[in-house]
Amino acid sequence: MNALERRSVVALSSLMGLRMFGLFLILPVFVLYAPGLEGATPLTVGIALGAYGLTQAVLQVPFGMLSDRYGRKRMLSIGLLLFVFGSVVAALSSSIEGIILGRAIQGTGAISAVVLATLSDLTREQTRTKAMAVVGVSIGFSFLLALMLGSSLGQWHGLSGLFWITACLAAAAVLVVWLTVPTATRVSASVEIQPVRSQISAVLFNRQLQGLNLGIFVLHMTLMALFIAVPVGLRDILDLVSASHWQFYVPVLVCSVFGMVPLLIYGMRRHRTFAVFRLAIALLLAAQLILIIGTDQVAFLIAGVWLFFVGFNLLEAMLPSLMSRLAPAASKGTALGIYNTFQFLGVFAGGVVGGLMYGTWGVAGVYGFAACAVFVWLVLALSTSAPVLLESLTLRLADTADQEQSDVLQRLSQAPGVREAVILPGRDLVYLKVDPAEVDEDALREIDGVVAVD
Repeated sequence: MNALERRSVVALSSLMGLRMFGLFLILPVFVLYAPGLEGATPLTVGIALGAYGLTQAVLQVPFGMLSDRYGRKRMLSIGLLLFVFGSVVAALSSSIEGIILGRAIQGTGAISAVVLATLSDLTREQTRTKAMAVVGVSIGFSFLLALMLGSSLGQWHGLSGLFWITACLAAAAVLVVWLTVPTATRVSASVEIQPVRSQISAVLFNRQLQGLNLGIFVLHMTLMALFIAVPVGLRDILDLVSASHWQFYVPVLVCSVFGMVPLLIYGMRRHRTFAVFRLAIALLLAAQLILIIGTDQVAFLIAGVWLFFVGFNLLEAMLPSLMSRLAPAASKGTALGIYNTFQFLGVFAGGVVGGLMYGTWGVAGVYGFAACAVFVWLVLALSTSAPVLLESLTLRLADTADQEQSDVLQRLSQAPGVREAVILPGRDLVYLKVDPAEVDEDALREIDGVVAVD
């Protein structure tokens, strides 16, 4: 990365980190504090927990498109200010209805697509994947940090205080936008980032992508449901006050990373990615079954939550990569937008159905619901043949007439290992989907009309 790209990545990672830390901060304690609110029931508590997912799912693609028209920084600022406003509404509320409204307003600040578009504007093709990975790591770190600190901060400041902290962090993110995020000199139309309306139907009915969309939906649905049941278990089984819940989360989350990394490395080095993917889903199912069997046992609670996060961390790392490798070259941005929409819908469904299950059957009902959802996903994964995992490759073409570039595109399409080739008009770029076991990059470099392979 050059200096501008490093500055851009640090700024955007900080922005997302501040926003997501605030968003995740209430997860470990909300279900413990919310019953004290006026009008709170298990169902309304679940709705409040997942409300931001619904509005974010609806608005994230429109936000990205509006940023093309009105500018990235302007839409980033509007989104963050909406998030601040929603946090303030929740902080000032003494009823569960007010919290639901505040959380829904938080979700209207759906800037995820805008951040990716800004990243696309400010990075070159050959560094973009690395840049996106750094932003993803910042979100993951924010999640872990929020679980560790949420319980302690909640004890000191209460639920209202957590929302005030969230509002302050989002306000700080607005300053990051204007003080540290560089202003792009061009607006990218990258097919890897931006959704295209005309492609939505084809992507939705792509069988392989349907499985991944279902997967990210179920994964985040079970995560939100888990945070309805687990805090109750920590209070009732381990007899931990909310301020001490970090003593459970920190070692379990750290140990889950040690369980996840060897499996991830094994899948990558042995080319067993899809086998490890199936194993991770099986781990999620095993975790729910352990939690169901031992709803009042300390060892079962620890083992179940640890196993869940081993599987969850694995799938969080693998699903975006699988989406990128299986999505058609010309539709990657659209596929990513739909994938993110299913993720946020899963957040909403997990909160609502998890709250309903808890109110009806207690924590066992929550775990049973999650187990059924994961079982359906596992059956689908086992009944699907392992796909050929393609890799993306970007080629830059000589600035020549359209007909000459079309001829180059045809020769590239016929090269060994090339499965798809799509030219991006006006930018002299070709996006390829290639089989890494067959493609010869040196041979691609030697094709007339190819300037470089990024």
